[in-house]
Amino acid sequence: MIYAPADGKVVVIEETVEDEYLKEKRKQISIFMSPFNVHVNRSPMAGVVEYFKYHPGKYLVAWHPKSSFENERTTMVIKGTDGTKVLVRQIAGALARRIKWYVSESTPLQQCGEFGFIKFGSRVDVFLPLDAEVLVNMDQKTKGGKTPIARLK
Repeated sequence: MIYAPADGKVVVIEETVEDEYLKEKRKQISIFMSPFNVHVNRSPMAGVVEYFKYHPGKYLVAWHPKSSFENERTTMVIKGTDGTKVLVRQIAGALARRIKWYVSESTPLQQCGEFGFIKFGSRVDVFLPLDAEVLVNMDQKTKGGKTPIARLK
């Protein structure tokens, strides 16, 4: 089971190509956090951080499609014990401008454990294997570490 990494609202569910690290087609689920949501970010699955990178960037509104690759952001790949990899991206929004993280490569993560936060409005993208079963709908509200968003096959 993959859990929501943040409180917020589902704003993207689509098949896309993740070109930074995985370099393959993936299912993307994006959760927008308004300034009124709790901005703690939680690991959607247990595993070890295989890849982590901070990217400086712009501050487009977090729901803008280009925010995933033009805004200030972090990219983290979690590798599960079965070898499954899930990419999680924290994206700063127009108001946020402050991403904090507590992980680096080789950090073990507990499922639903905190890995960072983003101040004010922002977004978290999750890139899942194509055969993952999506359990949320567009505009659905999520609770970080509590709402199941997908099931891995």
